[in-house]
Amino acid sequence: MMKANWFLTFSWMALVAAAACADDIAEQEIAPWQPGTLDIHQISSGRGNAAVYLFPDGTTMLVDAGELPSKTPRHTPDRPDSSRRAGEWIVRYVQHALRHDPQPALDYVLLTHFHEDHMGGPADDAPAAPAGAYRLTGVTRVAESLPIGKLLDRAWPDYQPPIPDNSTMKNYRAFLKWQTENKGLKVERFLPGRNDQVVLCRDPQKYPHFEFRNVAANGEIWTGVGNVTRQHFPDLDSVPRGQWPHENMLSTAFRLSYGKFDYFNGADIPGVPPEGSPVWHDVETPVAKAVGPVEAAIVDHHGYLDSQNEFLVATLRPRAWVISVWDSGHPTARVWNRLRSTHLYPGPRDVFATDVHPATNLVISSLDKLASSHGHIVLRVSPGGDEFRVLIVDDTSESHKVTKVFGPYPSR
Repeated sequence: MMKANWFLTFSWMALVAAAACADDIAEQEIAPWQPGTLDIHQISSGRGNAAVYLFPDGTTMLVDAGELPSKTPRHTPDRPDSSRRAGEWIVRYVQHALRHDPQPALDYVLLTHFHEDHMGGPADDAPAAPAGAYRLTGVTRVAESLPIGKLLDRAWPDYQPPIPDNSTMKNYRAFLKWQTENKGLKVERFLPGRNDQVVLCRDPQKYPHFEFRNVAANGEIWTGVGNVTRQHFPDLDSVPRGQWPHENMLSTAFRLSYGKFDYFNGADIPGVPPEGSPVWHDVETPVAKAVGPVEAAIVDHHGYLDSQNEFLVATLRPRAWVISVWDSGHPTARVWNRLRSTHLYPGPRDVFATDVHPATNLVISSLDKLASSHGHIVLRVSPGGDEFRVLIVDDTSESHKVTKVFGPYPSR
C-alpha cells in the first residue's frame, strides 16, 4: 500500500510539472503559478531591484522594491514606460503573478538594505500617502496596494549606526511608525543563521524539503553549521570611522532550497574591496563558504566592480546567473569575465540580465554571449525541485508574454 501511495504521489507531481512546462511557450502569456512549483520573478523596472517569490505552497514574498528618485543618461528607460512610477509597476506585476489568488497579498517583504534602488527614494514630486507623514515610493507604494504579513529588514527596531541618515531612511521610518501604530504591520529584524523566520505559511507539511536560510546581515554570517553564526566585522569602536562598513556590506543574504534546487541572493555584498581596505571588507568569501554550490544565483551588487570575487564564483558555480541591471556600470568587464570563466568552475552556464544599457554593450563587446539581455527573468522550479526553467518575459508592455524559454536544467 505504501509503495502504491508513493507511486500515485510521484505520478501526480510529474503530471503537474508536465502541465506547467507545457504551458511555458514563447510568444504566449506566462502560465500562472501552480501548486508545488517554486517561482522567482526578477522584475525589470529600470529603476532598481525587485523580485517576487511564490513558494511551493503559495506563500508569497517580495524581496526589495527599488525606485530611484531620478534618472540619468547612465540608466535605461523605465519599464514598461514612464507613465507610472516604479513602485506602481511593481504592484501591478505582483498582482499579475498572483492572479491565481482572489485576494493577492504578500506574506513577507524583505528589504535587503537601505538604498533607494532597493527600497525606494522619495522624489520631490512623489505622492504623499493618504494617511501618514511619508511619500509613496518603492516599498511604501507597494504597502499601499497589497497587504503585507511581515516586513523584515536588517536593523529593526532601533536602527543603530551605521545607518543612513538621509531622506530615504527618514521616509521609510515614518512609514514604519505609521503602519505599525495604525495598521498593525508586523516588522522583524532579519536574523542570520535562522531557518524558521521565513517559512511556508499555507501548507508547510506538504513540502518538507523547502527551506529559507538566513545567511548574513550586519556582518553576522551563518557558519553553515546548525544555526551558528559569527561576527565577521571587528568591534567598530576599534575601527577608524573611515573604515566602518558601508551599507552594501551590511546587506542581508539568504539561501533558498527546494529539494535538490538551491538559490542564492546576496543583495549588494562586496567581495573585491578597494585597494588598501581591510580584509574584512570582503563579505562574499565567508558568505560563499556557508552557502556552497547552488543551481542559480543573483549576481551581487548588480555586477558592479566590487562584486563576484573568484572564490564566490568558484564556490557557488551555478548553472544560471541572474543580473538585475539598469545602469551603464552593470556589469563591469572583470565581473563579466569571472562569471564566464571555466577556470573558476567548469561546465556550461547561462547569464540572464534584466536590462543592459547600450553603453555597456559598447564597452564589453562579449555581452552578446548573454543568454538574454532584456526582460523580466522568471526561474520556474518544478514540483520537488529536480529541475528548473528560465523564462524571459516582455518588459516593454504588460502583455506578460514569454519571449524566450531556457532549460530544463537539472538540479544537482
